Amino acid sequence: MRTLAEVAAGFGQALRSRGVEVPLSAISCFAEALCVIDVADPGAVFWAGRACLVNRPEDLSAYSESFAQFFGARPWERNEAASSQGQAESEAPESAPDGATVRELLIDVDAGGEAADDPGDPEPSTVAQALLYSPVEVLRRKDFATCSAEELAELYRLMGLMRRRAARRRTRRRVPDARSRGALDLRRTVRSSLRTAGEPARLRRFGRAERDRALVLLVDVSGSMEPYARALLHFVHAAVVGRQRVEAFALGTQLTRITRQLSWRDPDTAVARAIAMVPDLAGGTRLGDGLRTFNDRFGVAGFARGAVVVILSDGWDRGDPEKVDQEMARLRRVAYRVIWVNPIKATPGYAPLARGMAAALPHVDEFLDGHSLEALDTLVEVMAK
Repeated sequence: MRTLAEVAAGFGQALRSRGVEVPLSAISCFAEALCVIDVADPGAVFWAGRACLVNRPEDLSAYSESFAQFFGARPWERNEAASSQGQAESEAPESAPDGATVRELLIDVDAGGEAADDPGDPEPSTVAQALLYSPVEVLRRKDFATCSAEELAELYRLMGLMRRRAARRRTRRRVPDARSRGALDLRRTVRSSLRTAGEPARLRRFGRAERDRALVLLVDVSGSMEPYARALLHFVHAAVVGRQRVEAFALGTQLTRITRQLSWRDPDTAVARAIAMVPDLAGGTRLGDGLRTFNDRFGVAGFARGAVVVILSDGWDRGDPEKVDQEMARLRRVAYRVIWVNPIKATPGYAPLARGMAAALPHVDEFLDGHSLEALDTLVEVMAK
């Protein structure tokens, strides 16, 4: 049985995963709103959530998509269709959109703690409400290795909808900043004083401009990573086409740069071109040699300096683990952050005992799962820090 408070908290978490700032007070307000509206009406739930949880115009589209995925309904589309046709469309559970299915959930309407029972009713008033439940929530947590072809296609589509935020860094370029306490902007100060008879009523100052940090993604395409490699390549493609200053490489027995191939807008075409470019697909792994090539040719003097570097690998290595240790130490000295994403980390009883993984782990800032869409959502948040 899911209470209204649990529904509100779950939806708030879904919004946060898309980058919408949702404070705890807003979730509490939404839970209170659910207690006074008809929760069987998707339209009422949609507008109540929008009023309580959205504070910025730029979050409206993310809110709508999150609502459609979490509740499996798009009531705003029905409202638009009803106004154009002059009649309201039916919202019966049989016409649930986007493959949503109907589940009968027992919702405690007294989740807020206030007594609302009928004095003549000896049983607590627990009302069964029909809510739309989207299978996307289950799919988000499903391991890529256990997904069918249809499920993987849906996951690839969802990857393209991820909000891709970048870590920021301050540059040397100065820009006007009203909140800064930096250097005095004499020209703007004098110009503004002309409005106050020559008296500098307010000092104008400079601040530092910011820009996105570079992002480097290295994907292990060896045989041990075969159940996850294609899904991770789709994730990397979404990052390449959704941001600037992104570089992508494939790691196997050698290093292959695949940024250009993944720059195609169509994800299936881009991934197919990238796979065709990799000569050692589903072969062995020499992490140390691949990292050395990256550091020597691309990383230390270029792409990795001040960048967020993400390595997506299970850590299995046929080479010398000491070489992995040396090259990871070199990489860590120049990168802003090093993140290691291991798809088998979520396996019960997992321990980083593989030689390559054990050698690399001391030089890693974040060690994350990478087996599901939910895990990749977490990775997106970590990359933006």
